[in-house]
Amino acid sequence: MRALLALLLVALLAVPACGDDSPREPELRAELLKMLERDQAVRTSPDVPTEEWDRVDSANAARMRQILDEHGWPGWSLVGKDGSTAAWALVQHADLQPDLQRRGLELLQKAVDDGDASPGDLAYLVDRVRVAENKPQVYGTQWEPREGGEWKPRTPIEDEAGVDERRRKAGLKPLQEYLRELKSLPGQG
Repeated sequence: MRALLALLLVALLAVPACGDDSPREPELRAELLKMLERDQAVRTSPDVPTEEWDRVDSANAARMRQILDEHGWPGWSLVGKDGSTAAWALVQHADLQPDLQRRGLELLQKAVDDGDASPGDLAYLVDRVRVAENKPQVYGTQWEPREGGEWKPRTPIEDEAGVDERRRKAGLKPLQEYLRELKSLPGQG
């Protein structure tokens, strides 16, 4: 699981900085990136006690509630692409606060509709919320490792025949390519 989280960190760090489009709230962007750094530090370090992980998640979730109350979804124009992706990861990891995830999903959907956030981030959060509600996934983003290097979807995938088209529209790789990446993670077979 930590290897999967490390892959997420690498993917998030690969997101380019804001570039020429300066965000309206650079301080908020910096704060979100710092929060993500703490989030990833507890998730990728093998020696972090569960209590520390819970403390970081709780603090991040509380701050994300404030940010959502004050700004709505922190989209690209507000905090840049990397800041918006950091906000997504923090909400995505608030598994113990499903109301925050559902609220974030609603606000992220509006930001995506307005062209101000990533459809790929939205796809992952849609599936995360659906898995928490024990509903089928739409995009097939939520998997868990099994013995012998096998991976299993955390809940079934709705209309699996159409999943690659939905993934393509969200800017995600085809499902089989995603699964090859999961299987190639260290310690996964």
